[in-house]
Amino acid sequence: METVRICLLSGPRNVSTALMYAFAQRDDTRVVDEPLYAHYLKTSGARHPGRDEILAAQDQDGERVVRDVVLGPCDRPILFMKQMAHHVMDLDRTFLQKTRNVLLIRDPSEVLVSFDKVVARPSLEDTGLADQATLLEELRDAGEEPPILDSRELLLDPPGVLTELCSRLDIPFDSRMLSWPAGPRPEDGVWAPHWYENVHRSTGFAPYRPRTGTVPAHLEDVLEECLPYYEILFRDALRADG
Repeated sequence: METVRICLLSGPRNVSTALMYAFAQRDDTRVVDEPLYAHYLKTSGARHPGRDEILAAQDQDGERVVRDVVLGPCDRPILFMKQMAHHVMDLDRTFLQKTRNVLLIRDPSEVLVSFDKVVARPSLEDTGLADQATLLEELRDAGEEPPILDSRELLLDPPGVLTELCSRLDIPFDSRMLSWPAGPRPEDGVWAPHWYENVHRSTGFAPYRPRTGTVPAHLEDVLEECLPYYEILFRDALRADG
């Protein structure tokens, strides 16, 4: 049976790790955590927390990762790969024509407030929104209409949105996707201590709560840059019931 290869093309500070944990509960699915992170750090020079450890732990050759991991052998019917959208931008992206792709977005005002606590002065590039808009256009030009998930809509109705997502991916919904044991998973990347504290405390998708606090003044210009891209993407996002 040919493996169903799912690329989640997410922005950072989203529910992407929770979504990876959800897919990991399925008996038919193998999950992979950001296999192109080291490639991105090497090619971009970005100074992220744990950079040296990530570069040492992962293959930095993005084309080889695509060949051996993204399109390589898999021991389960489904391979779910959590990817950051900006991690794929310096690659030949025709490999995405061999995967089923999902775009995961989040209101940039919430992303920036969260990101600013971990990475100093995040930029439009850091949010991944411009890259996601580019990827959406490229995928549509190739004849694909990728599902778009918005974190708020997902958290408002996890069963409904995940059922619709699975339908769009031509795989059955599995109710085990709605909960998981607290704590880390063996698939977590070495960067988990810097980013995954909240998801390690979770046992399922937390109810949506608007983020408190306003976007800092030094990020207001970045927010203005982000909003047009977010609006394009959100227009076709899956919606919570009701």
